Amino acid sequence: MRIMCGIVAYLGPRPAPPILLEGLRRLEYRGYDSAGCALLEQGELVVCRRVGRVADLERGLSESNLLHSQANQGIAHTRWATHGPPTEANAHPHTDDGGSREAHGIALVHNGIIENHEALRQLLTQRGHVFQGQSDTEVLAHLVGELYEGDLETAVRSALHKVEGAFAIAVISVREPGVLVAARRGSPLLVGVGDKEFVVASDGAAIVSHTSQAFALEDDQLVRCEGTEFRTSTLDNDEVTPHLRELEYDLEQIELGGHPHFMHKEIYEQPEALERSLKGRIDLRRGEVVLGGLADHARQLVQARRVVLLGQGTALHAAMIGAQLIEHWCRIPAEAAYASEFRYRNPVVEEGTVVISVSQSGETADTLGGLREARQRGAFALGVVNVVGSTIARETDAGVHLRVGPEIGVASTKAFLGQVSVLTLIAAWMGRRRHLAPEVLQDVLAELEQMPTRIARVLAQEDRIREIASAVVDRENWLFLGRGLHWPVAMEGALKLKEISYIHAEGMPAAEMKHGPIALIDDGMPVVFVATPGAQYEKVLANIEEVRARGGRVIAIVEEGDTHAASLAEHVLQVPAASEALQPLLTVVPLQLLAYHAAVLRGKDVDKPRNLAKSVTVE
Repeated sequence: MRIMCGIVAYLGPRPAPPILLEGLRRLEYRGYDSAGCALLEQGELVVCRRVGRVADLERGLSESNLLHSQANQGIAHTRWATHGPPTEANAHPHTDDGGSREAHGIALVHNGIIENHEALRQLLTQRGHVFQGQSDTEVLAHLVGELYEGDLETAVRSALHKVEGAFAIAVISVREPGVLVAARRGSPLLVGVGDKEFVVASDGAAIVSHTSQAFALEDDQLVRCEGTEFRTSTLDNDEVTPHLRELEYDLEQIELGGHPHFMHKEIYEQPEALERSLKGRIDLRRGEVVLGGLADHARQLVQARRVVLLGQGTALHAAMIGAQLIEHWCRIPAEAAYASEFRYRNPVVEEGTVVISVSQSGETADTLGGLREARQRGAFALGVVNVVGSTIARETDAGVHLRVGPEIGVASTKAFLGQVSVLTLIAAWMGRRRHLAPEVLQDVLAELEQMPTRIARVLAQEDRIREIASAVVDRENWLFLGRGLHWPVAMEGALKLKEISYIHAEGMPAAEMKHGPIALIDDGMPVVFVATPGAQYEKVLANIEEVRARGGRVIAIVEEGDTHAASLAEHVLQVPAASEALQPLLTVVPLQLLAYHAAVLRGKDVDKPRNLAKSVTVE
């Protein structure tokens, strides 16, 4: 299930509606199908909800004469339908009105899933509560109202002790103007602390234009904001001191900057993002990888007997590349595993097992669950994430941040490049301490520093990539094939195409094609090959011949100047020459642009693909 709705809440001296709407717009990339907000206006709780986009909510506020309200307190939300279809009744915020008990004017927004909502619904129904929709969040709002006895914080705390599942919530009540309560378990929530104001949001993008100071709530923590003060505590009411930090966002990073879509912008940011990811981590003079996050843990990593890399989606594809590099350079068993399956298969975690969790957001529920299972069984845990202070970053023994900057597009691009580069550095760092010769490492590092310039050369082919997309975009079934390090790249190319253009595509090792999928190939079917030089180059060429013999339309990613591979393809895209270990940093880029232009040509909403969200924070 894919859920990453957006929460924005405001308490302060300024009118809340424009701040809430701006925050929701900043979170639109996360995916949603309805939006709503609740305001405390002149002693009354007013709620406006709309199916559709934030623009529809803005029109609704205007029609209700609330757009220019002076209310200085409110909560807002964008929702993906889970429990119940996208209707106004199921949209957030939800309130506690209805039922035999007096309503307390409580409004609540929620990310996550209340797993025992049916049992709670039955209990509350027996107590006279009447529900307007099917949402699990409405149950939670009624539960808070049921338990309210004059103190909103206490009611929220009591309610959360009774729920099972994941949540990030923000709550207000007409009975307690000037009070905002928020809490989390398993779903991220940030509290921005400004000049006599608070902005609570599920993402720093909704906070940064108001304040750069924020702290992340930990699991099972609650914050009460009132006036200019806030108090953070556990759900058991033990006071805790949060760590205020500078948000890593700046406004320029989360604006389009002249690009038609965030995905397009982020594809073009990849040379700069890679430079930032590598900066300070390569010492060419000494021929060393410098990873400060691993420096204190050299013994555990050098003595590792096995490495398991966990991820989902794009992160898993990066993990597959990392596993091959670790096995090749470190000469120890390494595997990439679906985090969602790892935790349930009773995995073998023996002494000397290192688990690397790979996630852009650092909040991916499946990856976090796999990490916790591995640590419980005694594994040494590393995190490879993009978001400083995320849950995975906090719960691992050590880690390396991607440093590629905020990624707004749902279909990951520059984060994948960052994950591959960081995993390459980790593999090289471990390998040098085991079996990797110094001259080999020196060559790898020198070439890594050249990759941003080479990626820019690939981006210069965008017009050609658009032409190829135009020639084949009408076909509904594609194959993406590669060998060695390139079959994860093929899988990533297929995923990008599926995510944003809704074309059915499969990526797999080229040899696997002969074991069934070759039956799918018919006249004109697009088959994308990653066919750059390497240990299995000749075998890839043979696979291309097999596809051509069956009428497939071959699109080949080849090395510049390779006329042999190019002669076998109907459409050719070239990448600069690179050593085999680093080729994925180049070969994935034309596949990203191919998917992007296929989606644009089909008229799809590239940055808001249907049914998808940027991060998956529940199972």
